[in-house]
Amino acid sequence: MSFLILGDPLGWYVRELLASAAELSIKASAMPFEKLSGSVDGQSLTVTGVDGESLSNIRTVVVRSMPPGSLEQVVFRMDLLWSWEQAGIEVVNSPKALECAIDKYLTLVRLQRAGVSVPRTIVSETTDAAMNGFQSLGSDVVVKPIFGAEGRGITRLNDPDLAWRVFKTLEQTRQVIYQQEFLDHGGSDIRILLLDGVVLGAMKRVNPLDFRTNLARSAQPVVYVPSDEEVDLARRAAQAVGARFAGIDLIRTRSNELFVIEVNGVPGWKGLQQTTTIRIADAFWRTIIPQ
Repeated sequence: MSFLILGDPLGWYVRELLASAAELSIKASAMPFEKLSGSVDGQSLTVTGVDGESLSNIRTVVVRSMPPGSLEQVVFRMDLLWSWEQAGIEVVNSPKALECAIDKYLTLVRLQRAGVSVPRTIVSETTDAAMNGFQSLGSDVVVKPIFGAEGRGITRLNDPDLAWRVFKTLEQTRQVIYQQEFLDHGGSDIRILLLDGVVLGAMKRVNPLDFRTNLARSAQPVVYVPSDEEVDLARRAAQAVGARFAGIDLIRTRSNELFVIEVNGVPGWKGLQQTTTIRIADAFWRTIIPQ
């Protein structure tokens, strides 16, 4: 039995997982989503890879990326993951968890229902409704795409005229207007990386020049030991989404309120690796394959 990592074989994360697996004598291979095919007949559901070889004799599928694509392509990829699950193959994370984590609004709903603290958020499709939401959120909001990562497409609005222009543009381009109250976090947030509730690592991301604390936005990773409260909140957030492997983003405001901002279902750890002497890829394999 072996492990299949879904992702670019030349990408940093896949190379790191493959190198770690080799050192730990774990049989693992990698393949991008685009190389997969699915077949259905009267006997079975089958997922195949390059040259049509069957990918049924696999212990676990590790989803390392979900590349951009059309709606049809993304839905088909999720269907393949579901096919593996139906065949009794472990998928990390499950398609159900990925669907939730990729969708910021659905994630927010799950977190709220689980009693996890989240920022006040209003999502709408029309400019008029969005302007009403803008005012009710204190006329200082962060606008985000429902599907997105690394801080792309995120902007802060605190001017009504500019807000109207942004909302109108989003409406005219048939996009959903997702806005959250701006929370002053002093230029930093917390990332906690979890696998099956085990903390693989944590860091603070600091960016005093931008409210966006993504490392892709020039934030700096800083060594950080999370409190019991922060770890508990992260675990509850991952459980609410159903994600076994998750990167939980928390912010603590200047008034010491703690909120979950996002649950990442395909979490990165390249920046986090800089803050610890533990090789995170090794910790991943050792957690997923208990000794």
